[in-house]
Amino acid sequence: MGLFDIFKKKDEPSALVPEVIQEPKVKKPRAPRKPKVVPVITPVALTAKEIATEKNEPYITVVGIEVDPDNIGNGAFELDWNDKFIVSLVRAGYVGRDDQQIVDQWFQEICKNVVSEAFEQEQSDPIQRQSTRRRLDPDRTEFS
Repeated sequence: MGLFDIFKKKDEPSALVPEVIQEPKVKKPRAPRKPKVVPVITPVALTAKEIATEKNEPYITVVGIEVDPDNIGNGAFELDWNDKFIVSLVRAGYVGRDDQQIVDQWFQEICKNVVSEAFEQEQSDPIQRQSTRRRLDPDRTEFS
């Protein structure tokens, strides 16, 4: 037997190795596929502040108003703003230690302007300017 004889096909079956007969494989039925679950992404509605911030626009709004029920003249406003609004105020000349102080300074000026405008309108109204004359005595008269 030579070196390459092992690669040659032998015509006679080997008496030592029994022949194995393989049965045909039976395929198992496949389990049905599960449908793929695709997550549904619902768009989240942006708030007005987020929209203004994305557009790089200043934003401020009144979130709430608190009024003291015992003294109706006392109260507070809760404001919400974005960074662009603070930048606008600083450019306009408002200064402060922090954002809260800058916005407070601006809001106080707005309130002063409202009062001033109301006063000017009252003074320019001829009906409001009418004065009443009351004779106190022959030498004195009261105008109000």
